[in-house]
Amino acid sequence: MGTVVAPKPLLLQDGRPAAASWSLDPSLRHLNHGSFGAVPLAAQRAQQDLREEMERAPVVWFPALPRRVARARAAIAEFLRVPAEFTALVPNASAGASAVYNSLPHRPGGEVLVTDHGYGAVTMGAARLARRWGGSVRTVHVPLAAGPEEAAAAVLEGLGDHTALIVLDQITSATARRLPIDLIGPAARERGVPLLVDAAHVPGLTDDPRAGLDCDAWVGNLHKFGCAPRGTAALVARGELRHALYPLIDSWGAEEPFPERFDTQGTVDATSYLAAPTALDFVDRQWGWPQARQYMRELADYAQQLIGEAFTAATGEPAAAEVGMPVDALRLVKLPAGLGRTRLEADALRDRMATEFGVETAFTSFDGTGYFRLSTHVYNTAADYEYFAESCVPMLCDWAERARQEA
Repeated sequence: MGTVVAPKPLLLQDGRPAAASWSLDPSLRHLNHGSFGAVPLAAQRAQQDLREEMERAPVVWFPALPRRVARARAAIAEFLRVPAEFTALVPNASAGASAVYNSLPHRPGGEVLVTDHGYGAVTMGAARLARRWGGSVRTVHVPLAAGPEEAAAAVLEGLGDHTALIVLDQITSATARRLPIDLIGPAARERGVPLLVDAAHVPGLTDDPRAGLDCDAWVGNLHKFGCAPRGTAALVARGELRHALYPLIDSWGAEEPFPERFDTQGTVDATSYLAAPTALDFVDRQWGWPQARQYMRELADYAQQLIGEAFTAATGEPAAAEVGMPVDALRLVKLPAGLGRTRLEADALRDRMATEFGVETAFTSFDGTGYFRLSTHVYNTAADYEYFAESCVPMLCDWAERARQEA
């Protein structure tokens, strides 16, 4: 790879920096949009207005709420390019996966197939489902550097006579790579095995999130790259499974068809759902989603090369992570030996960097190796990652040396 040039920072239409439309703490460097997102002020204000409306007249608010949720759901479905009648709103991707787990018919001895790239909470839910069935979870190893064909073959070779469900990430959290759902889906359908796709990071990162995908259920967070208020996700389902899906809370909409029964959830604060279209429209009005995605990709290219070269110069060790199907705005850089070898060690690094350096980051672990996972958004600039390379990389190298000495 040649030298990557830093993209010019994005500006708001009034000429201010993009970050001016977020309430992010200016004393921190926010380099981890991919974990919890960040909500633009326009959406925060819209949600607060809705909450005030709810509190002024709750007896008026709650009976009318399902109709308002349905309108927000239709706007979100349009953004995702899926039919509204196939789309339900849930608090997050894990909640959507749990709704699927709770709605599947009992399969005595059934096996759930996952990969070693799966998100921990979703995999834990799969294990609980397998225990209810009296079955087990089979975890397939997919090499980090595996391309589409190799990754698909690894998953399909894991299918057995007792496989009753496949759970795959469209974009993996810890390893910042894609999995070839387009290659796996048709084979799963041919074998009659339901496929659940965890697309937590996908909405906002791709123009057509479900293009070419053949799956029974798909769940993606709007509060990550879509910048919606936290607690907003879409569960998209089709076929017979769609009719079997129920929300985790039985409420007065329980006898409604899918997805309307998800629109009624008692006294749950649904203002995150109602304000989500404001967040999506904000990015679209200011820059347009195609330009926003291009900027995130170009900034990630620059940051990945800059930080990788900084680690290599400091340690003499290759820091480039060989990722088979990389993601535009989520990237990996290998940490020096001795750092982030487990999830707990990686989380400890995240906490220490925030406390000691004022940098919100993500560190992950895969197959015993630690990685810095960078994620970009429109409010980030090249200066954010230049600061990390200049100030944080040397300290991380020192921490790695101490860890090796203490081992």
